[in-house]
Amino acid sequence: MSAPYAMKSGTGGPHARQAAFTAKLEQHRGIVLKIAYSYCRDTDDQRDLVQDISLQLWRAFPEFDPERSRFSTWMYRIALNVAISQLRSSSRRRRHHLDVDDHAIAAVPDQAAASPEDTLALHTLQALIRRLDPLNRALMLLYLDDRSHRDIAEILGITPGNVATKIGRLKQRIREHIA
Repeated sequence: MSAPYAMKSGTGGPHARQAAFTAKLEQHRGIVLKIAYSYCRDTDDQRDLVQDISLQLWRAFPEFDPERSRFSTWMYRIALNVAISQLRSSSRRRRHHLDVDDHAIAAVPDQAAASPEDTLALHTLQALIRRLDPLNRALMLLYLDDRSHRDIAEILGITPGNVATKIGRLKQRIREHIA
């Protein structure tokens, strides 16, 4: 294990742990932002979710074991669990359908260089993803992030075969919707 985040072995003090955590969180912050944009339509809710995910990651960081999984895989698992839990809690309080907010979707980064056609296609895909149930939404986000079936299975707690089946079905649903 490498010393910066081998917290189980007791190496490093609280400052070393905090520095290691901060560096890893900054390196992979795109994961947290992507999940927040996908699970919250309101900018304030997105910020709250980012904070909640960051707090839960900090709490769980002492148990992170780099020999068991990559940091990004571990981070996805925790971030998605927080987002899904928050979504379920929110939907229990509000038992109505939320329309897709095109302004929130437009706030997703990395669209600056896209053509108008690409931007429209991306907005359509994001709107479709927002309408998926929490597990399928997580599955598509991981798939679109080029995660392997093995990684997706590990993050979501399902088998790689189940991942492949679900992805195939989701692709078919998206093709049917677009057609």
